[in-house]
Amino acid sequence: MFRLFRFLLLVSAMVFAISGSQADAVVMAKKTPDGKWAYVPLADGFDFPVGKPDGKGYYKSRGLRLATPRHLGEDWNGNGGGNSDLGDPVYSIGLGLVTYAADARGRWGNVVIVRHAFREPKSGKVLCCQSLYSHLDRIDVRLGQLVGRGAQIGTIGTNNGMFTAHLHAELHFNINVNCGHQGITKNNINYGNLTEFIKHYRRLPEERKFVKLPIGGFLPYKNTTGL
Repeated sequence: MFRLFRFLLLVSAMVFAISGSQADAVVMAKKTPDGKWAYVPLADGFDFPVGKPDGKGYYKSRGLRLATPRHLGEDWNGNGGGNSDLGDPVYSIGLGLVTYAADARGRWGNVVIVRHAFREPKSGKVLCCQSLYSHLDRIDVRLGQLVGRGAQIGTIGTNNGMFTAHLHAELHFNINVNCGHQGITKNNINYGNLTEFIKHYRRLPEERKFVKLPIGGFLPYKNTTGL
């Protein structure tokens, strides 16, 4: 009983460190001995990746389009237009695990991918998804780090001047998706509407518990690797 009590206290302390106000707190995920799973807190809801929590000061200039010409995510721009949002903070939409944090080059630039676990209210099942943030001017997180909802993971960039400053963000229901999208069918089973997802799961019951999240399936992309 004492060991269980200590464990529950540790979980509560870790969740607070991840989701609390200490911006400089870095909590790394604990992995299973076989390296196939990581312990991740259940998300307690999701917010917008800019202008937290409601996207204030920003607008969605381009949305998800699965038909040709495809656009597999959303583009978010500051209301001031141009490069007025260059260097603005980009936030994780929810509690999760950083499974990729690297310069993917090409049309991607600096990219961060965060993997999330959440309990679907109707079914009660724990589901997984991931959020991708690209064209970042700066990456502020490390591979394997646990981040809270609204934690800053980077800043808005231009991909070295290739684009006008904006955030390109994606939602993946298939957690094997990476920057190469290798062999992944472009449909709504694998890719999601980020804005609608955030609105639908805006607030979830806070459980303060960790679950095992699958890792190790991230395919290498242009000499970069993920968790």
